[in-house]
Amino acid sequence: MKFLLIAASLRKDALNKKLIRNVERILNAVQPDIEHKILDLNDYPMPAFDGDIQEHNGIPASVKALGEEISQAQAIIIATPEYNGGIPGHFKNTADWVSRLKPNPWANKAMLLMCASPGGLAGIRGLWHTRVPFEAMGVHVYPTLFGLPNAGDAFDANNVLHDTKIQDRLTTLLTDFSQLTKKYNAYIK
Repeated sequence: MKFLLIAASLRKDALNKKLIRNVERILNAVQPDIEHKILDLNDYPMPAFDGDIQEHNGIPASVKALGEEISQAQAIIIATPEYNGGIPGHFKNTADWVSRLKPNPWANKAMLLMCASPGGLAGIRGLWHTRVPFEAMGVHVYPTLFGLPNAGDAFDANNVLHDTKIQDRLTTLLTDFSQLTKKYNAYIK
């Protein structure tokens, strides 16, 4: 089974990139049988979605490359920032472009959404907004959303979560998501 780990942040030292690296570390420790890969959205630049671009030039190569990565995965874990209470524009654009591929690479994927937020609400509003378009594209979004509040203070000097209760909560969530994903993928085959 293969998981894709995506931080929907573009900044090099973004909080959500730190969170996704912690997800990778935990998966290595508790789910070593699961293959996983971190994708950096900066490696897949794409124009603003425009049907005219698609009609006249086709789908950009970066969209096709990202779509291929998504197609090969059974599950996707996304750590996304919250921009003004919603999904970041660049990430929504990415999701929309990928959905134009046939067959839609997002369809029938298991997905876990999370957010590392500098604020006290842990990005929960943005997570709910992020959930909606993915469900519309046929993604099976895990019902538990993970929000990390006050994330600017949550990581130690090595970018590891320093609160063991949060680490334990994240470990349990990743274990539960992994088990459900295995069952789900056995069911849809």
